[in-house]
Amino acid sequence: MFAVGLTGGIGSGKSTVADLFATHGVAIVDTDVIAHRVTAQGGAAMQQIEQTFGPQFVAPDGSLDRAKMRALVFSDNTAKARLEAITHPLIRAETARDREAAKGPYVVIVVPLLVESGTWKSRVDRVLVVDCGVETQIARVMRRNAFSREQVLAIMAHQAAREARLAAADDIVVNDNASLETLAQEVRRLHRRYLALARSR
Repeated sequence: MFAVGLTGGIGSGKSTVADLFATHGVAIVDTDVIAHRVTAQGGAAMQQIEQTFGPQFVAPDGSLDRAKMRALVFSDNTAKARLEAITHPLIRAETARDREAAKGPYVVIVVPLLVESGTWKSRVDRVLVVDCGVETQIARVMRRNAFSREQVLAIMAHQAAREARLAAADDIVVNDNASLETLAQEVRRLHRRYLALARSR
């Protein structure tokens, strides 16, 4: 099935754009949702995470203690690599399964770290980047997550630079101060393009 990789920095509006594609009957596979699934209570990654990092990284409900793990991996690149070695293969496998099961004219795969991973670009037919200015990102995430500016900057430091994402893009949706209707119009335009590309395969 024709696949579009949808990416963008934190706070860029990836989920909003994905939701707009879904209104056209497009299948959405979100790797963030899958990541939460494998680190939820009873999730496929949890036993190995507890064995590797200790029970202090497991929340009382049996899911990953995200705040504690975030603090660790942002301060320790070795811990980050160990966590990714556990979660990334599981996320890739679940994503492949969800993609195979997807119904619709084509599939949009939401991959926040598409550029950073180095392998995703070869697994999709088009890369769509949702872009906005850095200060817009920071303000949105501070408002949405109640994070401090320093916390947002720490997250952004582990993501690809805006320039790297734009360089990888086949298509770009600009979402600085766009209204929902403006975004919807842009998604309709891209949807028509992707339909034509999917049919011509």
